[in-house]
Amino acid sequence: MNRSRSMGSMAFVLGLFTVIFLGIPWYVLTSPDIDMPWWFKAAILCLIGGILVVLLSVAYEQKKKINALKTEAQIEMEHNILILNSSEIPGREISEILGVAKGHTIFAIWIGNDLSAMVRLILGGELTEYTEMMGQARKIATDRMIAQAEAMDADAIINLRYMTTSVIGSAAELLAYGTAVKLS
Repeated sequence: MNRSRSMGSMAFVLGLFTVIFLGIPWYVLTSPDIDMPWWFKAAILCLIGGILVVLLSVAYEQKKKINALKTEAQIEMEHNILILNSSEIPGREISEILGVAKGHTIFAIWIGNDLSAMVRLILGGELTEYTEMMGQARKIATDRMIAQAEAMDADAIINLRYMTTSVIGSAAELLAYGTAVKLS
Protein backbone atom coordinates (compact mmCIF):
# COMPACT_ATOMS: atom_id res chain seq x y z
CA MET A 1 0.00 0.00 0.00
CA ASN A 2 2.79 2.39 0.93
CA ARG A 3 4.63 1.50 -2.28
CA SER A 4 1.59 2.19 -4.48
CA ARG A 5 0.99 5.50 -2.72
CA SER A 6 4.63 6.46 -3.32
CA MET A 7 4.35 5.48 -6.98
CA GLY A 8 1.17 7.55 -7.33
CA SER A 9 2.87 10.52 -5.71
CA MET A 10 5.86 10.16 -8.02
CA ALA A 11 3.56 9.96 -11.08
CA PHE A 12 1.78 13.14 -9.98
CA VAL A 13 5.02 15.04 -9.45
CA LEU A 14 6.48 13.76 -12.72
CA GLY A 15 3.35 14.82 -14.60
CA LEU A 16 3.31 18.24 -12.97
CA PHE A 17 6.98 18.85 -13.75
CA THR A 18 6.56 17.60 -17.33
CA VAL A 19 3.70 20.02 -17.96
CA ILE A 20 5.48 22.97 -16.37
CA PHE A 21 9.04 22.42 -17.55
CA LEU A 22 8.46 20.78 -20.94
CA GLY A 23 4.89 21.44 -22.03
CA ILE A 24 4.71 25.18 -21.43
CA PRO A 25 8.10 25.99 -23.00
CA TRP A 26 7.30 23.74 -26.00
CA TYR A 27 3.92 25.45 -26.47
CA VAL A 28 5.38 28.95 -26.13
CA LEU A 29 8.15 28.23 -28.64
CA THR A 30 6.21 26.24 -31.25
CA SER A 31 2.62 27.52 -31.20
CA PRO A 32 1.84 29.63 -34.27
CA ASP A 33 -1.33 31.00 -32.60
CA ILE A 34 0.57 32.96 -29.99
CA ASP A 35 2.00 36.21 -31.27
CA MET A 36 4.45 37.11 -28.52
CA PRO A 37 7.57 39.18 -28.88
CA TRP A 38 10.83 37.21 -28.67
CA TRP A 39 11.84 38.90 -25.42
CA PHE A 40 8.61 37.76 -23.71
CA LYS A 41 9.19 34.17 -24.81
CA ALA A 42 12.77 34.43 -23.55
CA ALA A 43 11.52 35.83 -20.21
CA ILE A 44 9.09 32.92 -19.80
CA LEU A 45 11.85 30.40 -20.54
CA CYS A 46 14.23 32.14 -18.11
CA LEU A 47 11.55 32.14 -15.40
CA ILE A 48 10.81 28.44 -15.83
CA GLY A 49 14.52 27.60 -16.12
CA GLY A 50 15.29 29.55 -12.94
CA ILE A 51 12.56 27.71 -11.03
CA LEU A 52 13.93 24.39 -12.30
CA VAL A 53 17.48 25.25 -11.18
CA VAL A 54 16.24 26.25 -7.71
CA LEU A 55 14.17 23.06 -7.37
CA LEU A 56 17.07 20.85 -8.45
CA SER A 57 19.48 22.54 -6.05
CA VAL A 58 17.01 22.20 -3.16
CA ALA A 59 16.46 18.53 -4.03
CA TYR A 60 20.23 17.95 -4.06
CA GLU A 61 20.65 19.65 -0.68
CA GLN A 62 17.72 17.69 0.73
CA LYS A 63 19.20 14.40 -0.43
CA LYS A 64 22.51 15.26 1.29
CA LYS A 65 20.64 16.15 4.49
CA ILE A 66 18.60 12.93 4.43
CA ASN A 67 21.78 10.88 4.01
CA ALA A 68 23.38 12.80 6.90
CA LEU A 69 20.31 12.17 9.09
CA LYS A 70 20.40 8.45 8.29
CA THR A 71 24.09 8.33 9.20
CA GLU A 72 23.41 10.29 12.39
CA ALA A 73 20.53 7.95 13.30
CA GLN A 74 22.79 4.92 12.84
CA ILE A 75 25.34 6.34 15.27
CA GLU A 76 23.63 6.07 18.63
CA MET A 77 24.39 9.20 20.61
CA GLU A 78 25.04 8.50 24.26
CA HIS A 79 24.03 11.30 26.57
CA ASN A 80 24.72 11.49 30.26
CA ILE A 81 22.00 14.06 30.81
CA LEU A 82 18.84 13.14 32.67
CA ILE A 83 15.72 14.52 30.95
CA LEU A 84 12.46 14.98 32.87
CA ASN A 85 9.24 16.87 32.34
CA SER A 86 8.87 17.46 36.09
CA SER A 87 10.46 20.14 38.22
CA GLU A 88 11.85 17.75 40.83
CA ILE A 89 14.23 14.80 40.59
CA PRO A 90 13.41 12.09 43.17
CA GLY A 91 16.38 11.37 45.41
CA ARG A 92 18.48 14.19 43.93
CA GLU A 93 18.87 17.85 44.77
CA ILE A 94 19.29 20.68 42.28
CA SER A 95 22.39 22.65 43.20
CA GLU A 96 22.38 25.20 40.38
CA ILE A 97 20.03 26.39 37.66
CA LEU A 98 22.05 27.04 34.50
CA GLY A 99 19.29 28.46 32.32
CA VAL A 100 17.05 27.38 29.47
CA ALA A 101 18.38 24.80 27.04
CA LYS A 102 16.57 24.76 23.72
CA GLY A 103 16.74 23.20 20.32
CA HIS A 104 14.54 23.75 17.33
CA THR A 105 14.08 22.77 13.73
CA ILE A 106 11.71 23.51 10.88
CA PHE A 107 10.65 20.51 8.83
CA ALA A 108 8.61 19.98 5.68
CA ILE A 109 7.72 17.00 3.55
CA TRP A 110 8.03 16.81 -0.21
CA ILE A 111 5.00 17.50 -2.38
CA GLY A 112 4.41 13.83 -3.18
CA ASN A 113 3.96 12.93 0.48
CA ASP A 114 1.91 16.09 0.95
CA LEU A 115 -0.43 14.89 -1.81
CA SER A 116 -0.79 11.48 -0.11
CA ALA A 117 -1.65 13.22 3.16
CA MET A 118 -4.27 15.41 1.43
CA VAL A 119 -5.97 12.30 0.01
CA ARG A 120 -5.94 10.73 3.49
CA LEU A 121 -7.58 13.88 4.85
CA ILE A 122 -10.53 13.11 2.60
CA LEU A 123 -10.61 9.35 3.23
CA GLY A 124 -9.63 9.42 6.89
CA GLY A 125 -6.90 7.66 8.81
CA GLU A 126 -3.54 8.51 10.33
CA LEU A 127 -1.44 10.98 8.37
CA THR A 128 1.68 8.81 8.53
CA GLU A 129 3.68 11.22 6.38
CA TYR A 130 3.25 13.98 8.96
CA THR A 131 3.73 11.56 11.87
CA GLU A 132 7.13 10.56 10.49
CA MET A 133 8.01 14.19 9.75
CA MET A 134 7.19 15.33 13.29
CA GLY A 135 9.04 12.34 14.79
CA GLN A 136 12.19 13.31 12.89
CA ALA A 137 11.75 16.94 13.86
CA ARG A 138 11.26 16.04 17.54
CA LYS A 139 14.44 13.92 17.55
CA ILE A 140 16.52 16.66 15.93
CA ALA A 141 15.15 19.38 18.23
CA THR A 142 15.74 17.20 21.31
CA ASP A 143 19.30 16.36 20.24
CA ARG A 144 20.04 20.06 19.71
CA MET A 145 18.60 20.89 23.14
CA ILE A 146 20.75 18.17 24.76
CA ALA A 147 23.83 19.44 22.92
CA GLN A 148 23.18 22.95 24.25
CA ALA A 149 22.72 21.58 27.80
CA GLU A 150 25.98 19.62 27.49
CA ALA A 151 27.73 22.83 26.42
CA MET A 152 26.34 24.44 29.60
CA ASP A 153 27.82 21.48 31.56
CA ALA A 154 24.37 20.46 32.82
CA ASP A 155 23.61 17.20 34.59
CA ALA A 156 19.88 17.26 33.82
CA ILE A 157 17.14 19.04 31.93
CA ILE A 158 13.94 19.52 33.90
CA ASN A 159 10.52 20.80 32.84
CA LEU A 160 11.00 19.52 29.29
CA ARG A 161 8.42 20.93 26.89
CA TYR A 162 7.74 20.70 23.16
CA MET A 163 6.05 23.37 21.11
CA THR A 164 5.02 23.24 17.46
CA THR A 165 4.08 26.02 15.11
CA SER A 166 2.92 25.90 11.52
CA VAL A 167 5.31 27.96 9.40
CA ILE A 168 3.99 27.72 5.84
CA GLY A 169 1.96 25.07 4.05
CA SER A 170 3.07 21.69 5.36
CA ALA A 171 6.18 23.03 7.11
CA ALA A 172 6.22 22.97 10.90
CA GLU A 173 8.62 24.32 13.49
CA LEU A 174 9.30 22.18 16.53
CA LEU A 175 10.91 23.68 19.62
CA ALA A 176 12.19 21.55 22.51
CA TYR A 177 13.10 23.44 25.69
CA GLY A 178 13.74 22.83 29.34
CA THR A 179 15.71 24.10 32.31
CA ALA A 180 19.35 22.97 32.41
CA VAL A 181 20.47 22.23 35.96
CA LYS A 182 23.44 20.92 37.96
CA LEU A 183 22.75 18.21 40.50
CA SER A 184 24.44 17.79 43.86
